[in-house]
Amino acid sequence: MKKTANTHIPRRIVLGAALTAAGLALSGCGGGASPASAGDVELNFVFWGDANRAKVTEEALRIFEQKNPGIKVKTEYQDSGPYADKLATRFAGGNPPDVLAMANRSLLEYAQRGALADLKKLPELKLDAVPETVLSRGTVDGKLYGLATGVTTIGMVVNKTITDEAGVTIPDDKTWSWDDYAKFANEVTQKTGGKVYGAGYDVATETGPILLARQRGEDFYTKDNKLGVSEETIRDWFQYSVDLRKTGGYPPAGFFEQIGGSPAQSYLAKGTVASQIIPINNFKGYNDAVEGDVVLLRIPGETSAERRGYSADPTMLWSIAAKSKHPKEAAKLVDFLTNDSEGAAHTLTQRGVPINPSVAESITAKLSTDDKAFVDLMAAIQEDDLPPAYVYPKGASLVADTLKQLATEVEFGRISPADAAKTFLEKSNAAINK
Repeated sequence: MKKTANTHIPRRIVLGAALTAAGLALSGCGGGASPASAGDVELNFVFWGDANRAKVTEEALRIFEQKNPGIKVKTEYQDSGPYADKLATRFAGGNPPDVLAMANRSLLEYAQRGALADLKKLPELKLDAVPETVLSRGTVDGKLYGLATGVTTIGMVVNKTITDEAGVTIPDDKTWSWDDYAKFANEVTQKTGGKVYGAGYDVATETGPILLARQRGEDFYTKDNKLGVSEETIRDWFQYSVDLRKTGGYPPAGFFEQIGGSPAQSYLAKGTVASQIIPINNFKGYNDAVEGDVVLLRIPGETSAERRGYSADPTMLWSIAAKSKHPKEAAKLVDFLTNDSEGAAHTLTQRGVPINPSVAESITAKLSTDDKAFVDLMAAIQEDDLPPAYVYPKGASLVADTLKQLATEVEFGRISPADAAKTFLEKSNAAINK
């Protein structure tokens, strides 16, 4: 896929917790502290994630309660569900949680409604150690409405067991282009006799074109909360998968089914694709699921394009409701989640690399080999001169939906990449400017 004759080029975060609309409380699997004693402040803390994330979070919170007598934390979570809609219902009902996990694409809308507290005005929350580049991802009009729970980015994972058996060399990820990746993918498919496809990444998730846009000198979302990606870049993003499918490196239309989003359910784990794009904090899960030799690589094009495409992205954000009855205590909790090494010893990289560098360093010795590989890659990426990244605009969820719908139409040949790109910009700009 190419922007010009001489330029080589080449995932909506799934909101997992669910608040019940009727009861204004979280549904599904839940956990929490014991009921508050008389005189205690009880904080309602909600987040999304699986049972293991909930378990390690609870372990950390017991430390918080020991350090903060008089504050009890009731946690509620679920591993899947319509979190965004039901969280909106809870805020609309006047009963928001005190502390909550906020998705990147939802932050601006809640902030502009006045639903979230300005974290900079809460002295109990110490921000001195947090890099400005991280703070900027939760800042709207000079006010901090969300603080990253941790940072991550996307990367390429390759099942080296498959490539070794096929006799295919994995390119140098520090120098490879999107053309190099296509050649690699095609060779894997050819040398496995079509039993394994070389590439199996998700075209429909916006993290890919966001990174590609940066590589081309564009901002997918701009500083003033607009859509900045060009029609040409979106066209080429779609065209790349179309071309790769024609040459055999990418599976045929209809190959991918709804099998779930966990590493164990992935096609990489099934052994039917050799490479996939993932959030790199999930690397250990994929290596465990594959039971092979999975290697973690940078995304193609980082040295062959106009500029770096990477940024340090919040996995999610901690926010405090503006109407919390306990803002001081809520700020203490967010401070603990951000700056306490004892708590981080339990949660480790469950929510990305800790944003306080000293906390991140303190957990290194406790990490598995796979988690250390992800943390090391995140650190190496941040040594580069990375372009800025901004808060997602209002309407970002509709942008993600539009990309997903059009990706399916392109996949089955019902629309051309060029027409899809034109439609994408029209619908996305309408959604953002609504």
